[in-house]
Amino acid sequence: MNNEFILPVPPFPLTVAEEEKLRGRLTGFKGGYDEGYLRGRLAVLNGRPEEPIPVRNIHVMYVASGKGYPYSPLDDAVLSSLQSLTAEVTITDVRQNLVELAAGKRPDLVLVLDGMDLPLEQIAVLRGSGIRTAIWLTDDPYYTDFTMKIVAHYDYVFTLERNCIDFYRGMGCAEVHYLPFAAHRDHYRPTTARSPVTRDISFIGSAYWNRVNFFRPIMPELMQFNTVINGIWWDRLPEAPLYGERIEIGKWMSPQETAVTYSGSKIVINLHRSHMDEVANNNTLLITAASPNPRTFEIAASGTLQLSDVREDMARFYTPGEEIETFSNPQEMMDKIRFYLTHEEERRAIALRALERTLKDHTYPKRLNQLLTIIFGPQ
Repeated sequence: MNNEFILPVPPFPLTVAEEEKLRGRLTGFKGGYDEGYLRGRLAVLNGRPEEPIPVRNIHVMYVASGKGYPYSPLDDAVLSSLQSLTAEVTITDVRQNLVELAAGKRPDLVLVLDGMDLPLEQIAVLRGSGIRTAIWLTDDPYYTDFTMKIVAHYDYVFTLERNCIDFYRGMGCAEVHYLPFAAHRDHYRPTTARSPVTRDISFIGSAYWNRVNFFRPIMPELMQFNTVINGIWWDRLPEAPLYGERIEIGKWMSPQETAVTYSGSKIVINLHRSHMDEVANNNTLLITAASPNPRTFEIAASGTLQLSDVREDMARFYTPGEEIETFSNPQEMMDKIRFYLTHEEERRAIALRALERTLKDHTYPKRLNQLLTIIFGPQ
């Protein structure tokens, strides 16, 4: 079906002033048409029911991170998915006595998220009683100085970083599996009505030094567009005061607010943190990062064009040029920004394909079903 917006041709000559007025009006009509078409397509995709996954007759004890925000949205995603996939879920956190709780509940599996603050002697007792244990690590490879001390205490280790698999196996872990995070549809979904946010470009994330150093040389060029940056530590950028409220320093955004912002932006930049950061990381072995961050799936689920720096394993999840766009340096990023801000149909097509791929392959129920299949076998 042809979805081109056809501009009407006036039947008589116009003055210069009339031409300018008409051109402005037609530009507004075109913008409204493009916005309406995109929101309609997003609504259709978002309204499709997910493929049902059979419920397993098992009992899972889920041990939340206990760290609060920003980990609590991950807990919400994992918990709700487990509740849809299993017969029974017991929720607890690292501050509770898991041994006493498990003695009364007798779960088939104890699944720990993060686990940095969980006393390891409790895991040893659980394993000794015949209960299977698993940990899903949240921040690989950035805190491997800590995770290397705890992984061998679990039956199953799940990591969101491909390059940590052999590292943990080399430490004696027999069951190490690659399981990136995903998009939680209760949090991240496209805005299907007219968006309350209208931006050309958004970046939401903390000002790690690699991000500051990447953005700083191109800030004048980047901020020529309707660009807004949100996140903590952006006072590290010396020029931040020049841009006023367009750099929102120290603002934590809820997942729902983040999704609305993503969906209301024509382009969302995803610039991964570096595996080399002496200030923020605890990765003295300098294990490199090849896998996409959780934000990759969340942006795609919000129905917008994602422009991400290259990650070696990105193509396993989204096809570059079709479902995501990538860049290798600041100038390539700026070139693609200029292209997609002037090529609405190409931008829209990638955003729609990214959403469709996410709903098909990259939701938390699918990830948790994969985890349970590894531990308990296929249904």
